[in-house]
Order: sequence, then structure tokens, then C-alpha cells
Amino acid sequence: MSVIEVEKLTKDYGFGRGVFDVSFKIDKGEVFGFLGPNGAGKSTTIRHLMGFSKPQSGSVKIFGEDTFDKYYEVLKSVGYIPGEIALPQGLTGWDFISMMQSLQGKKNDELLEKLLEIFELGDKELKGETKRMSLGVKRKLAIVTAFMSDPDVLILDEPTSGLDPVMQEVFVEYIKQEKERGKTILLSSHIFSEVDATCDRIAIIKDGRIVSEFVANDLKHATTKFYEVHFEGDGEAKRFYGENKSSKVLKILNKDFEKNSVFISTNDKDINKVIEIFNSYIITDFSNHKETLEDYFMKFYKEDKDFGGV
Repeated sequence: MSVIEVEKLTKDYGFGRGVFDVSFKIDKGEVFGFLGPNGAGKSTTIRHLMGFSKPQSGSVKIFGEDTFDKYYEVLKSVGYIPGEIALPQGLTGWDFISMMQSLQGKKNDELLEKLLEIFELGDKELKGETKRMSLGVKRKLAIVTAFMSDPDVLILDEPTSGLDPVMQEVFVEYIKQEKERGKTILLSSHIFSEVDATCDRIAIIKDGRIVSEFVANDLKHATTKFYEVHFEGDGEAKRFYGENKSSKVLKILNKDFEKNSVFISTNDKDINKVIEIFNSYIITDFSNHKETLEDYFMKFYKEDKDFGGV
């Protein structure tokens, strides 16, 4: 049985807003990346996972328990970082830590001390009132309180928003360590490097629907490769295009006769045949373009004019 199970989750807020028929599963020890711009449905899905909202249809379970019906039981085993940090007013950082320890029903001073050191939260910051804290300090406090009970499951919504690049890297390294310890992690983010560095599987959500779900390594080791080829003169480029636009061993994705170039894709098994084809033309440059997670993601959003938080 999977640790996290989302099955046909639907919550329709009207006017195309909400999530629709969203399904995915996350197994023990797996880091699952949830990619999408602001407004795509990431946070709505996470609110249901945390039991804050009840589905109109479908189910959301952690450890086989419905998260809305068993909110308090589930919460004790889950570490959560919200996308928007809204800490209670009138408390110091230490007060907030104590409050969260009471809610979690667990206290691990050794782990707490380790986390405060890793994320560079000192007594000076923690004695201050939450409402006067900078966004970076608030974010680090949210991270520490999410991890300090050593939960089996971590649900992280834009966890490094507001952190400086050095601290973002510290966070990524800590996630890798938690993964090695067998933690089950959902990481919702629009930072491609963060997802790429930590996740085993990735889902892309658009307009409230999952449009792709894949194993991260499949993208990194894909058999389809991309090449940019420059010819000597536009005559050669146009001749290549005319003679190969219907080729069965390569696909011409783009042509630019002003720059005497074409952009193609081909399968690894056909690369020798492709090289034979290019031997018939005068070529000045031939370079491989590795498809990144961002490249793949943008295929689903390239026609949109507003990428929101991406």
C-alpha cells in the first residue's frame, strides 16, 4: 500500500478554478515532485492532503486513512510547510516552537538543536516576535518546526520561497538525507533545480489537471536526443530541409534559414543513419542539446502568455 494516495480528487471552485480528477500515489522512501505555476492547483491539492478541505469527489489518504476525517491522527505523523507563512502574532520564535511541539505531541530536543544549527536560526532571531521576523527567518522557522518531530511524511509547499540561494542548497541537501532515511516526501515547487536534484517521480499540473507523470531518471536518460546543426550557407540548409522534412529517422523541430540552421530530434538507435545523412551536406557546427526538466515542463506551457509563478 502506498503511503500517500490521491484518487480522482475533484474540487471545483467555478470559472475553471480548482482541481479535477487528480490521481497519484507516493510510496515509502520516495520524493514526489509536484510542478506547476501559481494557480495550477498545487496548493489546493495540498490543502486536501493536509485535511484542511473536503473533496467534492474522490479520496485523499495518508497511511490508508482519509485525511479530512482523521485530521488529528494524520497530522501527528506529517511534517508540513505551507506555501504562504502566516505565523500567529504575539509569540516569539521559541513560543511558536513550543506550541508546535504540543500540537505534534512529540519533543526531540536533540533534533531541534541540530535543525536550528543547520538552518542558522539563533537565539537572537527566536527571541523576536513572529510578526517582526523577515520572510527568510519565518521560512526557516517553518522548516525547523516541520522537521523537528522527525515525521515519517513531509508535505512541502514551495518550501524554499524566501530563502537565499545558499540556504536553498542547504535545504536540498537535507531533503536528500531525509530521503535516504526512508521518509516519504511530496515537494511542490516551481524551482526546477530543486525538483531535479531531489525527486524520484514528477507530476506536472496545469489548469487543475495532471498533464504528465514520469520517472525523473527517464527524462535524464531519455533515448530521444536533440541537436542543433549549422550549415555553410542558406542553400545547404534549405536543401537539407527539403530533402529530410519527411525523414523517418530524424524530426526537424525548427528551421532558421537566416542563421543557416535546423533543430532536430532523433532516437539513439538511429544516430548512425542520421550522421550518414549529414555527410551529404557541408556542416559548420553540430551540437547536442540536452533536454532539461524545464524544457520538458515548458512544452505544456509554451503557448501560454502568462506563466504565473514560473
